[in-house]
Amino acid sequence: MKILVTGGVGYIGSHTVLELIKEGFQPIIVDNLCNSSVRNLEGIKTITGVNVKWYNVDCSIEQELNEVFENEQEINGAIHFAAYKSVEESVRLPEKYYKNNIGSLEVLLNQMIKHKVNNIIFSSSCTVYGTPDQLPVTESSPFKKAESPYGETKQMCENILQKSDVNSISLRYFNPIGSHSSSLIGDCSSDKPANLIPIICEVAKGVREKLIVNGDDYNTIDGTCVRDYIHVVDLAKSHVSALKYLLKNPKKDVFNIGTGKGLSVLEAVHFFEKVNKKKINYSIGPRRDGDVEEIYSDNTKVEKLLNWKAEISVEAAMTDAWNWEKMKVK
Repeated sequence: MKILVTGGVGYIGSHTVLELIKEGFQPIIVDNLCNSSVRNLEGIKTITGVNVKWYNVDCSIEQELNEVFENEQEINGAIHFAAYKSVEESVRLPEKYYKNNIGSLEVLLNQMIKHKVNNIIFSSSCTVYGTPDQLPVTESSPFKKAESPYGETKQMCENILQKSDVNSISLRYFNPIGSHSSSLIGDCSSDKPANLIPIICEVAKGVREKLIVNGDDYNTIDGTCVRDYIHVVDLAKSHVSALKYLLKNPKKDVFNIGTGKGLSVLEAVHFFEKVNKKKINYSIGPRRDGDVEEIYSDNTKVEKLLNWKAEISVEAAMTDAWNWEKMKVK
């Protein structure tokens, strides 16, 4: 069964391609490597023995994506990862995010409808909830004002999917960390890391001098922001579960994908230090635009309907993240 995977060479995309292969699907990757690397393709082949078909195509360009659909007959569904992902950058460059993140989904949906592909799994985000009124957040929690243009694009894309003619599941990710235990695939982003765990890893490696903790005056356990950190392999597996469910139950739906547990910035630092035996130099800085104070997931719905649950510990995720960082070539 052929599944088109946009952004399939990226961080979450490559791990999901790996899980699709394990479950007997035939992934077809569309990725122009604007923020990824063929290293992940090589890693997938080493792990699975499968040379995945890859199109070096910009999925926001109608003609290029149409050629992929013309070449690949009988595609059964799509998983859409291709998008810019930095909350921090989106605050500085909002138009870049509006144009790419929304535009690429619209082009993909146009081609899916044209070629009668009726099922899509969408890479959404917990940023759609803005600053929530209650914790943990459930799928019925209302969309609040997004704290960043990145979050706005995810809200808009979910609204587009609700009105489209295709069956869809939007997966609202919390904070993916770690990498495959082999260290053969991982986050190959060319951008300077803006997320906590990759920054911690760079400090541990000596690539940067210290971590700047963005604010310690929030109303949380230690004054720093709280997030729900999920291992990227668990996250990848949720896409396969969602795809199987959608193929059997054609509909529109949304699911939270997290662990259900919140961890503060300083708690994450100390977890990393403990499991990897590396001291992390940090200092307290001002709050960062776009950051939500505290958010973590209620997983009741996804556990019941998709029979999915996060299984890999935060400790293992921190270990895998550090092992990947040590393997990276600068």
